[in-house]
This record gives sequence, structure tokens and C-alpha cells, in this order.
Amino acid sequence: MLCRLTICITKHNYVISLSLFLVPCHAIGYELLIRRTTIMVLYFIRCVWHLSYISGTQRLPRLVGLTKALEMMMLSKPIKAEEAHELGLVDAVVSPNNLLNDARRWALDICESKRPWVRSLYKTDRLESPELAREILNSARVQSRKRAANLQYPFVCIDAVEEGIVSGPRAGLRKEAMAFQELFFSDTCKSLIHVFFSQRAASMVPGITDLGLMPRKVSKVAIVGGGLMGSGIATALILSHYPVILKEVDEKFLNTGIDRIKENLQSRVRKAKMTNEKYEKTLSLLTGVLDYDKFRSVDLAIEAAVENVKLKQQFFAELEQHCPSHCILATNTSTIDFNLIGEKTNSQDRIVGTHFFAPAHIMPLLEIVRTPHASLQAVVTLLDVGKKIKKIPIVVGNCTGFAVNRMFFPYTQAALLLVDHGMDVYKIDQACTEFGMPIGPFRMTDLVGFGVALATGMQYLENFPERVYKSMLIPLMIEDKRTGEASQKGFYRYEGKRKASPDLEIMNYVEESRRIAGATPDPELLKLDNNAIAEMVFFPVINEACHVLDEGITFKAFDLDIASIFSMGFPPYRGGIMHWADSIGARCICTMLSEWEMKYGQFFKPCSC
Repeated sequence: MLCRLTICITKHNYVISLSLFLVPCHAIGYELLIRRTTIMVLYFIRCVWHLSYISGTQRLPRLVGLTKALEMMMLSKPIKAEEAHELGLVDAVVSPNNLLNDARRWALDICESKRPWVRSLYKTDRLESPELAREILNSARVQSRKRAANLQYPFVCIDAVEEGIVSGPRAGLRKEAMAFQELFFSDTCKSLIHVFFSQRAASMVPGITDLGLMPRKVSKVAIVGGGLMGSGIATALILSHYPVILKEVDEKFLNTGIDRIKENLQSRVRKAKMTNEKYEKTLSLLTGVLDYDKFRSVDLAIEAAVENVKLKQQFFAELEQHCPSHCILATNTSTIDFNLIGEKTNSQDRIVGTHFFAPAHIMPLLEIVRTPHASLQAVVTLLDVGKKIKKIPIVVGNCTGFAVNRMFFPYTQAALLLVDHGMDVYKIDQACTEFGMPIGPFRMTDLVGFGVALATGMQYLENFPERVYKSMLIPLMIEDKRTGEASQKGFYRYEGKRKASPDLEIMNYVEESRRIAGATPDPELLKLDNNAIAEMVFFPVINEACHVLDEGITFKAFDLDIASIFSMGFPPYRGGIMHWADSIGARCICTMLSEWEMKYGQFFKPCSC
């Protein structure tokens, strides 16, 4: 008997494959998945989430049913050991200590005919009738088209599953094998592999994580400010078992902040991601206060107040006074210079940025902003905390907008320029969503609010005046009390549950903005297809990303890939903003930017680096 044992270590589990070759033409395959204290023995399954080269598209539907199989394949949705056991995907759940003994015993029992040898490829009892299967498969195609029209693999998976149901499992295996070969060498596959390894390398920072520094233990965290960001950060922390002290200026603001945190947790209960018992236990980690008395025992304090320099300076002076000397003093500011924030303290070595993205308990990216004065120990500790609260942390330098917001400020700017030169607001948003973005630049501006957009724009105008397009469209709309989704009127109208509808009144503001800018509609722009429009919006983003790299704000180009995907929703199947740029070529991008600069001004001027 020949045994083969392979161990692959991943982020959350160990996958162990044990194959026993009994005779030359027969084999029994097991996959043992250890997840903390349980092991799932996956019978005959190698890869169930994407198209596999080892019959996943044929065996999985026959084990768990077509609907559940398609859900797992299309959504890459993991399931717990107990559910897998109930579905029939898992034959046994055993403790890690008994892994090898139980696996050997299971295989020997099959050899000795003490257990049935279930040939999953020929099971049919879990398959739906041909008519119902056809309906389910067609529905899956429609959903995949809505979710990711640019992706090929969901449709290939569905086709392979259908072939197996219609023509038999052997025909399905042949279709799967041929499709796998084609997809394996596709640009999408290369991009997703790039994202996979880049994400895992993001927290490895040259000159910081390679010095042998160990993160200090963070046992308790304090947060100043219970607004949308502060409550979201608190939620992320208590969900990862960190005791949190939440401070507000008065009882009313404190109760509002705590209610937000409760709602964040209750949302998880409603979605069956958390039990009521777990809800109560998690909420017990939160303590609301109106003073700094309990800050004397915290290891990390995060300021999440409004974007006001003097207010933040006051908070940091108070934190320095009330927190222990080893406590890291962090700020969630998205625009204010750290040197100004810590100006009135003697603790600039422990002032570091923790820039979360809204909603903070959901969005995965965390920018750890390091100033020249910040200690490496503080950065290493925050990298550890970021990973423990299930974020993807990247270390960036201190500048207006840091890495992500600075890189993407041309996203809306380019769209505003195109509108002033004749393009339709909604056509630009459509082009960007067809490209793969979750929402276009104008829908995004509605979401964040015009006040934030205008204030942020002023910061960039002050720091990068030559690269800002000065459109009057948003200020004109603010004057008319159109401030975005919160006011139910922005570039779109909003009714019901955030349902956005185009608004014909927008043209009044657009025409006035064009008049002030002295711009006239360009017939050439109106002829552009959606792909060309997306390039005119994203090439300036790539250009600014080059400035960010040239100035040393980020250490690695692929950090910007990860940042663009996990903060702004840049399509991962394109590999991230810089990976996509590489696929186009620097010369092509530079040539196009230069042509646009000649025609539309220095906003498009290529980076000299």
C-alpha cells in the first residue's frame, strides 16, 4: 500500500491530503481540514470553491446538492465543520490529536469492507431533476452576470456542472479538465494569484518587520469619539475580544455611540453570524466613559474625533497626560498632518496613524501611518493588532490623504473634468461599474457626502494645486442644499432603502459649471466607449500612485494593489491598480496622459518618475 501525505499551511487552517492507492486503477482520496480544534474529513473533494482540476464541479453537486454546490463555487463561501457534516460533504469530525489514527483507521475499514466505499462521482440521490436543475443553473448564470460580468470562471464552472448533469460525470470531467487548462493561463488567473501573494506579503515591511522586533501585548484599548468611525472601530475590536473603553464628551453622545455599536452587533445576529449569547458576551467588553480615569490601564488609545486640528491637538495632550508611558497614541484622521496633531505633545515617538475605512467594522483595509518620529515598536505592535482584528494592514508614510485617498483623489476629479467637457454623469458611473468598480465616482461622492468631498478637495488643492481640477459642480450643488445621499439628493435621487435614481435636474448644475469653467462639450469625448472612459478616469489614478511610490509613501507597488482592492473596491480580477497598469504598459499610459494634457490641461501631466 502506497501512502502520500501532503501538508499545506494556510492562514486559518491546515489542509492535509492522504491518498491510499489500493490497486493501480483505484484510489480513495481524503482531505483533512483542521480548523482550530476540529478536523473535517472531506471525502473525494480537493477544491470546492472554484473550478478544480480534480473533479470538484462533478462531485460536489452529487454530495451536497446543486444549489449548495453552486453557492460554494460562485461565492467562495466557507462552511463550518458541523454544517459540512450535515450536508454530507464531510464524513467525520474528529479532534486534531486523533487525526492520523482516525484517518488510517477509516481507510483500513474501507479496505476491509467494514465501511462502504462511496463513489461520489456516480451518486445521483442529491441531484435535482433535469428540469429543476436547468432552472437553478440558469438562475446562477443570471446572478453571476449581475455580480461579476467580466469574470469568466463562474460561467465555466456552471457549464461544467451542467455538462455532468446532462451528459454524465465523465463528460463533465472532460469539460472541466479542458476549461481548467484554458483558465489557468488566463490574465484573470495571473491577477488573482498576484493578489493572493501580495495580500500575504503586505504586512512584511522592509526595515520594520525584518529587525526581529516582537509586538507588545495589547490587553485593553481606549477610543476617543463614538461617531460613525469610532463606533465602527470599537465594534471591530470587541468582535476580536479586545476590551474597549469608549469616551465621549457627554451622556447623549456616549449613548448614541453605544447604540451604534449595538446595532452593528445586532446586524450580525439578524444575519445569523452571531448568537444572542455571543452578542451579550461581546457587548460586555465595551465600557462607556465621560472622563479619562480608566485610560491609565490601556495599551492603545485611538482618537476618532471630527477632522479639526485644534480639537485633535487637545485630545492628544490629554491622552499623553492620562495614558501610561508605553501606550500607543493613534489617530484615525484621514487628512490632517500628523506633525500638527502631535505638535503640543512630547510623545511624537508613539503617535501613529490607524486609518480605518468606513464602515470600520466591515472594510478590511487598515493603513498604519508612520511618521519619521514614530517608533518601530509601535508600528510592529499595530501590525499585530491589525491582523488580530482581521484587517489587512499596510504601512504607509505621512502625507495628505496617505496612500489610498491620495491615490484615488483623481478618480472623482477626472470624472468632473469629463463632465465639464460634455460627458454625461451617469455614463461615467456606468463605465466605471462595467469596468468592475462597485460604484462609480459620482455615486461614491453621494455616499461620502458633498461636505467631506469638498473639504478633502480643499486639502488636495492646498498641497497639490497643479494636479487638481477646479470644478464648480459640487459647490453649486451644495449651495442648493444638495449634499449627497444623506439629504436624499446629490448626483442621484434617493428613495426608500438607498435606492439611487438618475435626476434630470443635474443638467442645470452641469451647464452652470461648464459656463463658469469656460468649457464647451468636446465631440470626440462623446464618441468614447465605456472602456476608453474608464481609462480616462483611472489613468490619472495610476499617475498619482506613481507619485506616491516616488515619494516613498508606500514601500512596495503591490501594497497599492492591495490598498486599491480592499478599500476602494478595485476589481481583484484585474490584480490591483498597479498590476493592471503593468498589463497596459507604462509607455502607453504615459502617451495617453500626454495627449490629454495637451488637450485638457496639466491635470493629466504624467509623473516624471
